[in-house]
Amino acid sequence: MLGLMQHRSLALPHVFHRAEQYFGHKSIVTAGAQDESTTTVAEWAQRVRRLATVLDTLDVSADGRVGTFCWNTGRHLELYMAAPCTGRVLHTLNIRLFPDQLGYIVNHAEDEVVFVDRSLLPVLWPLVDKFETVRHFVVIDDGAVAPLPEDPRVHDYEELLAAAAPFEGTFTIDDEDSAAAMCYTSGTTGNPKGVVYSHRSAVLHALISLTADGMALSERDVVLPVVPMFHANAWGLPYGCLLAGTDMVFPGPNMTPQAIVALLEKHRVTVTGGVPTIWMGMLPLLPAHDLSALRVILCGGSAVPRVLSEGYREAIGLPMLHAWGMTETSPIATMSVLRSHHATLTEAERADVRARQGQPVPLVDLRLVDPSTGETQPWDDAATGEIQAAGPWIAAQYYRGEGEGAQFTDDGWLRTGDVATVDGYGSVRLVDRTKDLIKSGGEWIGSVELENEIMAHPKVAEAAVIAVPHPKWVERPLACVVVKPGETLTAEEVIAHLEPRVAKWWLPDAVEFIDEVPKTSVGKFSKKTLREKFGGYQVTAP
Repeated sequence: MLGLMQHRSLALPHVFHRAEQYFGHKSIVTAGAQDESTTTVAEWAQRVRRLATVLDTLDVSADGRVGTFCWNTGRHLELYMAAPCTGRVLHTLNIRLFPDQLGYIVNHAEDEVVFVDRSLLPVLWPLVDKFETVRHFVVIDDGAVAPLPEDPRVHDYEELLAAAAPFEGTFTIDDEDSAAAMCYTSGTTGNPKGVVYSHRSAVLHALISLTADGMALSERDVVLPVVPMFHANAWGLPYGCLLAGTDMVFPGPNMTPQAIVALLEKHRVTVTGGVPTIWMGMLPLLPAHDLSALRVILCGGSAVPRVLSEGYREAIGLPMLHAWGMTETSPIATMSVLRSHHATLTEAERADVRARQGQPVPLVDLRLVDPSTGETQPWDDAATGEIQAAGPWIAAQYYRGEGEGAQFTDDGWLRTGDVATVDGYGSVRLVDRTKDLIKSGGEWIGSVELENEIMAHPKVAEAAVIAVPHPKWVERPLACVVVKPGETLTAEEVIAHLEPRVAKWWLPDAVEFIDEVPKTSVGKFSKKTLREKFGGYQVTAP
């Protein structure tokens, strides 16, 4: 027996038309290099309709890839809707990738057009002769003074929009499983791989951001996405905000902590999200700003140090909402929200809960698997294994079938590469990445846990832990520590700080003080870079 419900495609045109019809009065603010610009959702929607015509004028094929090389702006949001609502595929290009990676991605995806912010043109233009399929470059003027190349392939964004008649009628996507957007992994090992998001996955993922035990986005919110729109759909915030009808504030090219905290205060932002490195830089600035409007500070991308979340709670009364996921999970898979069974815990115990990655959000299934045996592990917070994920917004394969067998199980689950424990309530606690675990004397040491404990030292700004060779134990931990400006710290002080906090055999055999922890293109600690830097390092202590 079949259900007797209407079949309506779960596709992004619904998100667009809902915002246009119900929330036209809401505002979209974009911070520029010198000033801010403000538009309404109604005005934005008309520009999306013109942009849809522009894509036809540029002869972008029916499912052509539309590349964007842009900051977080209202104009980037126009592309977020115009491309998928016309059946094209939005391909956000990571502005921080190495040139060779960027060239590979553009060619691998077969981008037909690239929209680029004028301030980023000097980064992109030296590479254009390597792009094999791009026929047009559309420059979005963001106030930068970079000269426009004299090239027939180059167009001005505003001129194209001014000349285009707006698309009339209703955008329609019949097949909800058709591609809406794509994003490539950061490529820490080998070439980046393409993750292709469907209309259905994007809509369902956006709905999760409206749930009470998540971000609970609503029409009353003012949202500032710090997480870049060039990676993993800015954690789904743009689509979630349009679906909920929030006001939006985009930071543009100025991503300094000073600029971000000023925007949060000025616009009375209620929800924001970014990686830990952003919030670390902003922590010292908090006492000088009124951030009382904030109700959610979403933090993800890498494990959130307990000391960072607690630093925000102490400064502004609001700890962080820890989330976990990856490009392949769209990206939100878990959120660490306090539950009813945490009601009797002390504040210190609640801080430990918030430092976990949390329960899977609705529609996401997780399992813990021993990578050496393939056996499913119990959820008892004692067993350790690799997290594997399944769900309607979890990748089933990479673009062009790459990574098959290595990243995906025979029964269709995603191998995340993250090692964790899970308690009886399903709350995930990350231990490490499989490639970052330290195998010492046959026992595993989690680098993430060590880093969190080191960063709890009041003189430490950042810390990363890597494995280095040892003649007896095979591998031992090396702590790479960044000291806060104006402070002094010794290796002995770091070890003394750790001694009451971790098992004796977890204590690093050496501490190296560095100027900063290198970051990946999406703001995560680049341990690959540190392993290369200390490749010849060998601990000889007993």
